[in-house]
Amino acid sequence: MRLLPKLLRKIVRRGRITLIGPDGKVEEAGPGGGPEVTLRVLDPSLDWKIALDPELNSAEAFMDGTLRIEKGDVHDLMTLIFANKRQFDMSGGQIVWNMYARRLRRFMQHNPVARARANARAHYDIGNDLFKLFLDRDLQYSCAYFPDGDETLEHAQTKKKRHIAAKLALKPGQRVLDIGCGWGGMALYLASVEDVRVVGVTLSVEQHRVAQARAQASGLADRVEFRLCDYRSVEEKFDRIVSVGMLEHVGVTHLREYFLRVRDLLGPDGVALIHSISTKAPPGITSSFLRKYIFPGGYAPSLSETFAEIERSGLWSTDVEIWRVHYARTLREWRRRFLAARDEGLLPAAYDARFQRMWEFYLSTCECVFDYGSSHVFQIQLARERDGVPLHRDYIGEREAAYAAREPAFLEKLWASADDAMAQDTPGGVRADANR
Repeated sequence: MRLLPKLLRKIVRRGRITLIGPDGKVEEAGPGGGPEVTLRVLDPSLDWKIALDPELNSAEAFMDGTLRIEKGDVHDLMTLIFANKRQFDMSGGQIVWNMYARRLRRFMQHNPVARARANARAHYDIGNDLFKLFLDRDLQYSCAYFPDGDETLEHAQTKKKRHIAAKLALKPGQRVLDIGCGWGGMALYLASVEDVRVVGVTLSVEQHRVAQARAQASGLADRVEFRLCDYRSVEEKFDRIVSVGMLEHVGVTHLREYFLRVRDLLGPDGVALIHSISTKAPPGITSSFLRKYIFPGGYAPSLSETFAEIERSGLWSTDVEIWRVHYARTLREWRRRFLAARDEGLLPAAYDARFQRMWEFYLSTCECVFDYGSSHVFQIQLARERDGVPLHRDYIGEREAAYAAREPAFLEKLWASADDAMAQDTPGGVRADANR
């Protein structure tokens, strides 16, 4: 092997990688003083494949088992890569593929309704029996909120919902639209803390089935409705709109359409809360690994891209909040739970060894992105009118306190509705495509 050791010596300035080639020859790269990982290469062609496209081909080699980690684990490897991210991104192969992706990103993120539906189901319909193993009991698949730092995942996700509900400035009798409602937890929470009616929309068959079952089990079916449809097909007016973890699936070419649709769906005094992954960096591209295997069509828009389209919508930006390491802590707990389920043999047989390695790589990569990279989460509050919400932020804390006092009366019931719905769920996902 010649190219791969040379590439690693150029990239690794912190930590150390020990590389064992197919012929048993040992090569080292890096001075130490950081993460240390030993890799065994079983396929000689990886010498040029990884040098040609480091990000994607190294991930696929790990998934296929032709690149094995003999000292450390995936997270150690990803920590080492992020410790040397600048050099990694400046490698010749990575520069070429990033340029290619930038030129084609508008095509890659073109998400008309049919394509958006296929992209959503490629990830969210791989089987509820996977997600229930690592998510919190309420099945929140987005960044949790750790204001104190010692919250359990369940309580951090509850605090996230509470914080968002407070920012919505809900009033009894209002109608709320939840764009990208997932398994229904946010919609059910909102209908539990205030006397409001909620419509949740999703493109995932699996999520829709569970959300409907939860509405029935929790006794909220008369006030919470879940629809299997694209948000662009909704026609009614709403007093409030909430969208958590949905903007990342819109695509850069559809951001204007998204915010115009939010504007048009809001009533005269309407307020919206948009919660999304973003970055402190300028507009970029989606990782080739994530784009191909995890979130086809996905892209976390930069703040500049997001605000450019908000400005064109005519909506008021009434509050902006940046969450920094909260998603790293969320992903750390998801990764811990996923690995524990794997080690205990709890993953169904349909999720084979390759899929398990892929999912571990995904969770670890994303954790490092939020721990060491430029990614963060924003919450942007939008309003039709400048005085659509109070002119101070004190109301947010006041409402959070009020909602926290109400939660003991319904939280366990909502969690139990998710437990029951998942236990009774008839698998109907597309696991055969999970290793695409």
